Order: sequence, then C-alpha cells, then structure tokens
Amino acid sequence: MKFSSSAPTDEVPSPGRVTLARVLRSHGRRGEVAAEILTDFPDHLTRLSAAYLCDGTAEPRWVGVRGCWLSQSRGGQAIFHFEGSDSISDAEKLVGLEVQVPIGDRIPLSNGSYYVTDLIGCEVRDGDGGELGCVRDVQFTGEGTPGTPLLVIDAPEGELLVPLALEICRRIDLNLRRIDVSLPEGLSGLNR
Repeated sequence: MKFSSSAPTDEVPSPGRVTLARVLRSHGRRGEVAAEILTDFPDHLTRLSAAYLCDGTAEPRWVGVRGCWLSQSRGGQAIFHFEGSDSISDAEKLVGLEVQVPIGDRIPLSNGSYYVTDLIGCEVRDGDGGELGCVRDVQFTGEGTPGTPLLVIDAPEGELLVPLALEICRRIDLNLRRIDVSLPEGLSGLNR
C-alpha cells in the first residue's frame, strides 16, 4: 500500500477542495509569494492555471496563476505569482492563505494507493466486524526514510494507533468509508 499526503494530516480540507500549499511570505518585488508545499506531487503546482486562495473563514477566491516554480531553498518551496498580486504589499496580503484545488483535480493514484485525506473519517472494523472507531489522522514516522504510517483511531477506550500495513489493513473501501483490519494479538492493549 502507498499513501499520499496531499493535505496536512492534521487538517481535513474544505468540502470539495484539497490544500496543496500554504503561503508563507512575500518573495521578490513583483508580487510573488513563497509557499510551503503540502503535496506529494509538487510538479503539479507548476502546471496550475488557477487555484482557490482560502483563509478558512471567508469564501475562497478563485484566482489565476501567472506562474509557479519550485525552489530548493529553505527545504523546498513553491514560488507562486497570482493574478492581481503585483507588489510586495499585494503579496503580504496573501500570507497564511492556503492554495487549494477542486478535489477532482488531484493526481490520480494507482490501485492500492490512497490519499490521507480520503482515509480520515473512515470507520475501522476488526476481523469479527466489530467497530473499533474512526480514523482521525494518519501519522508518518521517521525522517528521511519513512516508516510505516499509523492510523490514529478515535476509539471508545481512547486513541488507538494501527500500522497502515497490508498485513493489518486487509480491506480499504473508500466508497463505504470503511477499513477492515486484522490486529495482531496485544496491539489494542499496547496502545492504551
């Protein structure tokens, strides 16, 4: 199984949209902005012709993208130039906004691969069909060489961490919003 984190795992995107980047600061003098990349497919950002700019409170604005390029400075950022942003002061007004696209514009994944945002909210059931809880988050472990991601499940007895491994997550049905798991002996007690 492969998992893509097209949005930060600690937030669920607005209905119908997915967050690909977050504006950090102005860049240059012509209205460009530097943005934190929040997608596993950064090259997709360079092909955007328009995107939603959203602050989470007001109605998002659909704006044209004049251009976008990827910078390796500061650990990798996207440099956007949006329509209507022609100066440093224009760019500073965009700081903190999320760059979003319609959820249907995400890069299609191969079979057996899942977007983290699609897993959040799924019901998790054990091999006997008993409900364990609901996926609240997906945690990624390890730096550089990532380990097995963990489903963070809100269970009646408290938080339950379940490895997102093929041997444990036997069936993932996004249409039913359900994940069937076969927990190794002792895993439930280990988490509590």
